[in-house]
Amino acid sequence: MKKIVTPAALIGLLVFLSASIRAEVIEQVLVKVNGDIITKTELEQRLTGAVRQSLNGRDPASLTPEERGKLVADATPEVLVGSIDELLLLQRGRELGLKLGDEQFRQVVNNIRKEQGLQDEEKFQAALRQENMTMEDLRKQLERQMLIEQVQRQEVGSKLSITEAEARLYYERHPQDFTDPASITLREIFVEVPSDPKQGNAFSVEKDNEAKQKIEALRARVLKGEDFAAVAAEGSDSSSKANGGLIGPFPRTDVSPQLQQIVDKMKVGEVTAPLRTQRGYQIFKLEALTQQAVQPFDNVRDLIADKVAAERTRSEMRKFLTRLRSQAIIEWKNEELKKAYDKQVAADSAAPQPGPGGGK
Repeated sequence: MKKIVTPAALIGLLVFLSASIRAEVIEQVLVKVNGDIITKTELEQRLTGAVRQSLNGRDPASLTPEERGKLVADATPEVLVGSIDELLLLQRGRELGLKLGDEQFRQVVNNIRKEQGLQDEEKFQAALRQENMTMEDLRKQLERQMLIEQVQRQEVGSKLSITEAEARLYYERHPQDFTDPASITLREIFVEVPSDPKQGNAFSVEKDNEAKQKIEALRARVLKGEDFAAVAAEGSDSSSKANGGLIGPFPRTDVSPQLQQIVDKMKVGEVTAPLRTQRGYQIFKLEALTQQAVQPFDNVRDLIADKVAAERTRSEMRKFLTRLRSQAIIEWKNEELKKAYDKQVAADSAAPQPGPGGGK
């Protein structure tokens, strides 16, 4: 999705990340949407969250003015569109008569307190203070979330059902989504070649020969019919000895090319010759080999429904929001912000949409 960099005037308006939001602000209306306003403070708060998220824990104070300006400019278009879309959804929710009742609010708060371990009133109030929120702020936030979710369910939910034919079409067009990769399960016995402290921990031919003789003797026991797992538990120096030397299953592609070549020539139950590694000698038994396979349709029917519903939700929400935007009266108080908004909406509209069955 293309980003735009706003002019210096806009950046000067919005750069705020080197310090916390000012305690005293002369409020400024940036845009009216069907009479409801979005203020400079509200936009700054949303941009703060968006940019901090993009920083991945990096301290905002460590940024240069140029870096701060670019981050704000890059985030501004999407934040603007998101803010206006959310306001349109809230307005639609109010038109439908949706609201968060007192009892419902108490139940939601009780659930939050239980999930977060905040049953103690003092801890709960401390958590609110840490987020710089009051109970009224929390209620408004929860009501916004509830209204948006309910509007989405009412306006889009009825269009998410999927027929058997649509499910099978998606399955046929996306086999890679339902394919289990080839996997390998091995058992190992590892014998370490210790360094020789008498020679300054240098490589010792004697100890190397001892390790080689030991791994050959362990392999001979297995080839004579002893249980590989029991021999591994007794004689292996690997931590896998606790599980009888079992390692895997894991995708075939995770195996080193050298071992892949060896395993590809083996049958289940066969044991490799001793292999020299950086730390010692190792033998493997091919315990199981599973070929790449597409899961049967009936096994992934629910997964297909989830995938199709997710794609259809995005598509239907885009159509619904496009309609709300076209019907809205949007009054801009800042021409640069309007340009940023218009470019982002145009970019979103130009993005490809899934076709029937999830294809492009």
